[in-house]
Amino acid sequence: MAQEIKDLIAKIQQEGIQAAQEQAARIKTEADRVSLKIISEAKIQAQEIIEQANSQAQRLADSTQAALRQAGRDLLISLRQEIISMLDRLIKLDLRQALTVEELSSIIGALIKNAPPSLGSQIIVSLNKLDQDKLEQGFLRQLAQETKKSIVLKSADGIDSGFIISFDAGKSIFDFSGRALSDYICSRLKPELNKILNPA
Repeated sequence: MAQEIKDLIAKIQQEGIQAAQEQAARIKTEADRVSLKIISEAKIQAQEIIEQANSQAQRLADSTQAALRQAGRDLLISLRQEIISMLDRLIKLDLRQALTVEELSSIIGALIKNAPPSLGSQIIVSLNKLDQDKLEQGFLRQLAQETKKSIVLKSADGIDSGFIISFDAGKSIFDFSGRALSDYICSRLKPELNKILNPA
């Protein structure tokens, strides 16, 4: 009887160990399956994160490049405007210095003396007050006597240098003011300046 009990216990132990081993094998298999699934999902998520990061990095790089290109264009436009503005100031300054009373006398005298009679003889010369005062001191009377024409000098607030002349009592004018001459000179220089600032 004792032997039967021993055999029974041994058999139960053997079946228990076998059942435990089978259970352990099932648990291990399930654990392996779950861990493979987790690893697979983690790899997919990691790949998605990497792709998103690459996409964001590319968008950021594209945005940065676009911002740099725009900043470069803005800088060139600003630089061009500043150079043109400086050029305009220099031209106006040079014109004020170049168009002295003596030069104005010479230019106005030559224009009036050489003007064809068809232009008329009612001559009005508009200039700034300071130049008007200086030209009226002798120059005007002498020129009127030489040309036998009616010449009127008058001041104009908008003229800082140069003059405007009319041969038909103001109906039409020839503009030699500093502003008109500056605009003309700038219009001739700007294409050349643009070639320098925008090389092909």
